[in-house]
This record gives sequence, C-alpha cells and structure tokens, in this order.
Amino acid sequence: MSERAGTTRIRGADWVVAWDAGAGKHVYLRHADVEFVGDAVTHVGPPRAEPAEHEIDGRGLMVMPGLVDIHSHPSTEPLLKGLTDEVGSPKLYMSSLYEYLFLFQNDGPGKRAANEVALSELLMSGVTTLCDLSIEHDGWLDTLGESGIRAFAAPMFRSGRWFTRNGHAVEYEWNEAAGRAAMDSALRLIDRARQHPSGRLSGMVCPGQVDTCTPDLLADAADAARERRLSFQTHAAQSVVEFQEIMRRHGKTPIEFLKDVGALGPNAIIGHGIFLDHHSWLHWPDRRDLGRLVETGTTVAHCPTVFTRRGITLQDAGGYLRAGVNLGVGTDTFPHNMLEEMRTAAYNARITAGDAHTLRTTDIFNAATVGGAKALGRNDIGRLAPGMKADLVLVDVTHPAMRPLHDPIRSLVYTAGERAVRDVYVDGRQVVRNGKALAFDYADAAARLEAAQRRAIEKVPGFDWARRSVAELMPPTFTVQ
Repeated sequence: MSERAGTTRIRGADWVVAWDAGAGKHVYLRHADVEFVGDAVTHVGPPRAEPAEHEIDGRGLMVMPGLVDIHSHPSTEPLLKGLTDEVGSPKLYMSSLYEYLFLFQNDGPGKRAANEVALSELLMSGVTTLCDLSIEHDGWLDTLGESGIRAFAAPMFRSGRWFTRNGHAVEYEWNEAAGRAAMDSALRLIDRARQHPSGRLSGMVCPGQVDTCTPDLLADAADAARERRLSFQTHAAQSVVEFQEIMRRHGKTPIEFLKDVGALGPNAIIGHGIFLDHHSWLHWPDRRDLGRLVETGTTVAHCPTVFTRRGITLQDAGGYLRAGVNLGVGTDTFPHNMLEEMRTAAYNARITAGDAHTLRTTDIFNAATVGGAKALGRNDIGRLAPGMKADLVLVDVTHPAMRPLHDPIRSLVYTAGERAVRDVYVDGRQVVRNGKALAFDYADAAARLEAAQRRAIEKVPGFDWARRSVAELMPPTFTVQ
C-alpha cells in the first residue's frame, strides 16, 4: 500500500460517478477532476488549472466511489470453491446450511490463506468497505488491517447449534452459558478493532442466526449494539426450515419475532431476508414482514449468489426497494466478487418479478454504495464528493470488455466485471495497482488455501451424519480415470 503527502489529482477523467448532494443521487460527470488530500476527497468537478503535488492522467478512466460489502465470510467460504457449488438438501427445501455447512473445518493456516484470497478478490472487484462475519480467530484483526480495506469485524456468537442426524430433520443443541461467554468475548474483540492502529477497523454486533440464539441473547445483543453506537446483524429468513422453526417456537415469522425482541431498527441488518411471509415457497396468508422492516428502518443484506446455487432467491429485490426497505449487497460466498453479486442480484430480481425493469442498474449500484453506507451509519463512504473518505475505484474504460462504451457502469456490472478495475484507494492509500491487490500475494495465498482444502477434505466423513466422503457427497463433474 502506498500513501502520498499533499494533493493527489486525477486530472480529466473521462467519466466520474459523482454524488449530487442536492439531488441525493449519483450522477455522471464527463472530463472532470477528482482530488484528495490524505484520507479525504477535496474536489470533484471541473478541471483545475493550478498544479497538484501528484497527478494521475484520467484519460481512459472512470472514477467511482468504493463499493460497500455488508455481509461476507472471508475466513471460511473461499475454502469451499469447487466443493459446494452444487449442493443442497432436497428434503430440507434445498438449503445447504444444515447438512453441508460444517463439513469443512478450516485450520489456522487455512484461515489466513482464505482471508488473503477473499480480501484480495474483494479489493480487486472494487470493494473498499467490508463487513466480515467470522468466528474469532488468531490474527484476524491484523490481517484485516494489513489488507488496507475498511472493515467492520463481526465476531459471531450463538446459544446453540443446528445439526441433522438423517438429512431430513434439523435438531438444535443448546448451551446458553457458552453463548453468553462468546458474546462477551465478541464485544471485547470489537473494542480491540476500534482501537486498531490502522484506524480503518470498527466492529459489528453479530448473534449468528435467529434460530441459534435465545430471545434474551438477541435482545441483549441488540441493546449492546445500540449502547455502543454499532451496527447489528444476524442471519434471518434464510431458509424455509428456519421460518418453520421460529413459527413452531414462537408462533411468529422470523422478522416478526426479531421485531418483538427489539432486534430491528435503523442500525440493524438482516442477513439475507429471503423467506419473508410473502415468499411463494411459504404459502403464508399474511403479508406484513416487508412493512415491519420499513417501519423499523431495518436493512436487508442481499447476497444472491450463494442462494442462486441452490435454486433459491429473494422475491424480488425491486419490490423490497419500492416498499421502502433499505437494501445493501454482500458477497456471502466465493468468489468474493462484488460486481458479480450486483449482476446476479439484478438478473434474479428480473426473473422472479417477470419484469425487466424491477431492479435497474441505478438501484443495484445504489444498494452497493449508499445503501450499504446507510446500514453502517456512515455518511462519508459510498459516494464521491468533497468531504467524503478517499475510497476510490479507477476503472479502465478502454478495456476491450468495456467496449463499445456507451454507459460505463452498465458495461462494468454486466460485462467487464473486475477485469476493468485498474486501481483502488482506501483512505487515500493505494491498495490495488494495475488490477493486483498490493497487500498479499494472491497466487501464493490461493496455493496455500488449496493445501488447506485438501486437509479439510480428509476430515469430512467425521462430520457427516452418514460418514460419507467428499467423492460421495460432491461427485466430480466428470469421472476421473
């Protein structure tokens, strides 16, 4: 990572995605300058004549604000590449959570490699702010700090765990004292994150899942987040099994239950929020969950790829926005590519709504920038204007995948993806140069991750309810001869 003293000017950028504060929206500027000093943007607009200490030729570039990823699991998900791409339990409504999620246990070196891979991919796809939902592990905060990304560490904790003995029934094992101890440890880690010398780390209170936490733990976690002026996030409405389980326990939908325990609000994020009472798979008579989210100002973290692989999708993202729900985007799974998530979100919404216009590019770009910033209580990220953080993405609009160039954001989201991302800055420090993340050796990290995956594969039969091998659970695409 590199940092420069004095003013840095991107002179005469062909395109700038600027923030019009008066109109409250992103706009395109043509042939404009962008300047930053230290960690702050100081000018976005017409070219300036006076010299700057450092200048970047903006010809052939689009400058846009860094993307805000509000839901990700960098320490675990990269390990699963090539393994869980096609899994889903037919007797559990195609969810992969209960039968497959805990088959692969990543060890310490593997978690470090996974983090390096994911953080590199995120930065190279234009993410400058990340919410990292992980189990506390050695070196976690320092790895986030080293990467150069702006990060919210969200150490997950819970009162119990789910499991299946047979692939068609989900059971829960409870240890409330362990859940309390884990929450206390998580809050201590959050305090350390906020004191991290990088100055770019914060925290998020994250009880793991609505169905693995007691009502008291959820309520107390929400209170702790409000007292500390932090965001709060939990996984909820992510499977039919969970919807039915919360209904069985409490006679309420997951969203209704969270509202009643005080876990919804302007600082709250629902990870996934798919199976609300209007979802067609539920055949539920009421249609109140969207209103509960709107009434409380709660955000939904939309992570389409991991569910699309199971034939599951939120219905539909455009409808959530029109109802008034704040929507953000997350990269729940591999690859940690925010631009691909945005593309998938747009396509899924159009399919589920049967309407090509239900979720436009404007909507999904807003969700990945100002929607995420709002969820985190930040008004200084996700937009490009004087006074904002110098979190910038420089896109090569001359890249062949961007051409013919008519609308650069459409070309970036639907065609070019990360291939056209040239340089990325966080807090005015360069973290990606010529398409490569600077903090880590991406290729070396991927090789170390592959070795960790082989170690994890050997242990899978010990975690599977039927003692099956990976070859049985996830047969290769073609027979190996």
